[in-house]
Amino acid sequence: MTDKLIIFDTTLRDGEQSPGVTLNTDEKVEIARQLARLGVDVIEAGFPVASPGDFNAVQRIAREVGSSMEGRTGEGRVNEPVIICGLARSVEKDIRTAFDAIKDAPRHRIHVFLATSDIHLEFKLKISREQCKERICEMVGLAKSLCADIEFSPEDAGRSDREFLAEALSVAVAAGATTLNIPDTVGYNTPLEYGSLIKYLREHTQGAEQVVWSTHCHNDLGLATANSLAGVTNGARQVEVAVNGIGERAGNTALEEIVMNVHTHPHAYPVHHTINTRLLFSTSRMVEDLSGMAVQANKAIVGRNAFLHESGIHQDGVLKNKQTYEIIRPEDVGVTTGNLALGKHSGRHAFKTKLEELGYGGSALSDAQFQQAFVKFKDLADSKKAGVTDGDMHALVADVRSSTLGGNGTSATPEVSAAPVTSPTSTELPEDAHDLVDPATQQFALRHMQVFTGVGITPTATVTLYDAQRGEDLTDAALAKNGPIEAIYSVIQRITGLDIELLNFNVSATSEGQDTLGKVAVRIASRTPSPPDAEGSLTAYGAQPKFTGLATNVDIITASANAYISALNRMVSHDSADTRASHKDRSVNI
Repeated sequence: MTDKLIIFDTTLRDGEQSPGVTLNTDEKVEIARQLARLGVDVIEAGFPVASPGDFNAVQRIAREVGSSMEGRTGEGRVNEPVIICGLARSVEKDIRTAFDAIKDAPRHRIHVFLATSDIHLEFKLKISREQCKERICEMVGLAKSLCADIEFSPEDAGRSDREFLAEALSVAVAAGATTLNIPDTVGYNTPLEYGSLIKYLREHTQGAEQVVWSTHCHNDLGLATANSLAGVTNGARQVEVAVNGIGERAGNTALEEIVMNVHTHPHAYPVHHTINTRLLFSTSRMVEDLSGMAVQANKAIVGRNAFLHESGIHQDGVLKNKQTYEIIRPEDVGVTTGNLALGKHSGRHAFKTKLEELGYGGSALSDAQFQQAFVKFKDLADSKKAGVTDGDMHALVADVRSSTLGGNGTSATPEVSAAPVTSPTSTELPEDAHDLVDPATQQFALRHMQVFTGVGITPTATVTLYDAQRGEDLTDAALAKNGPIEAIYSVIQRITGLDIELLNFNVSATSEGQDTLGKVAVRIASRTPSPPDAEGSLTAYGAQPKFTGLATNVDIITASANAYISALNRMVSHDSADTRASHKDRSVNI
């Protein structure tokens, strides 16, 4: 029997340190729920001491997700609640704050870190090696007095002196650490070097057999997955990963790559996992849509091209036997190949079945979100000749989540009136179906829009927004030199009184044909002066919170407006109710 490989997911902590990523509290909780359903063993929920908002986000995850067993029971599953972990520097306030944030989870962990490389000790911490070991002893000991499950990470372990590193880790074990995590903080090591480091430390650290050894690798040289697997081969039994490999700089080890390497090579690695691999694709799409970090088309496992074949030779081989050119079955990671086609005559039962097939079963969508998605589906099905594709379905789910997660900073989903259902296969919508979503759950909602544009004329836009705070409709108009989208965004700024900078605008089709669904994703920021120390620096981009919005419509002009309003609602919610720390303040390197 092989050893269990512990999947430690840091999407919500290290992953959120990706430049430009700002998740609100509701979005963090939603991603945590999906990670728990996926079957990860540990969720590093955040850095609680960064701000009251960061503390509240971690605490909500501990309380709302920590005891969930959805998708975690049965053969091949983890069969116990997820461990909720909070990060802390080797500082008393950090450690006590982390414990207070996670303590309500049935299983919880404090993750303490301190740099051990000479360059960090001399120039950043300004302490000696002996002082470093003393601080490890004191702070790990403090954490142990509060919590039984303690992880210790020596920051920049990959560039630390091996002999001193073994001494420091021996101190951590003696003080009560139960997991020792070895970070390659700057992605410097090669697989041979990193694997050899894990082996050396396991052989030279006192009490090594008492703890779980863990990897934490960055992808600066494209070796994060290879380094982590080298660590596993040399005795590590926990890997720290992020969905889609997002994270600081070039990112972290990708969760899906580690899991499918172990899954595909059961005899090459002395470990097994308990991840529900069929949820990998839907989890990837959720993180992509909520974070605004697009997954490259040729990304391993979850990229849109991962299972496409252009070469005629390859296509011929796959048609005769899929195993000729596919080492992973698409359905094993949640890329469907089913024959259930949806159209305008499809009812709720068929719609729900397709959602489950795509990885959105159980409580992945609330009743309110399901109803809103069904309304959008019926509208789309009425307008498309070729039927609704899987790509359309993923986009509809993303649209619903974008418009319902934390728009007012207090409610994860809008209130929806109950819709009468005559039978499980009913294809009819109630007469008020398009009015079911209460616009008051978002501060701003699009009521009406008229756009006038063409060749040789100045584009103009007239927009009516409903302002929930004022309880009234607001109408204005604007013109622009550079097209209808600029006109729409200008008038929305005039109505709201907000000065917004558009950082990214992306439009894509979810399938083929002129009647395909258009998906628009935007990223915005408040147009405020950069801090004096950030102006013109490499950190200036990441210092200002960014907000993403996503919307779908067969009319990309309408989708563009709704995506912008979705991002704007996030920004308003963040300014008025979300007191989380800035990207710069909550970022820490491990």
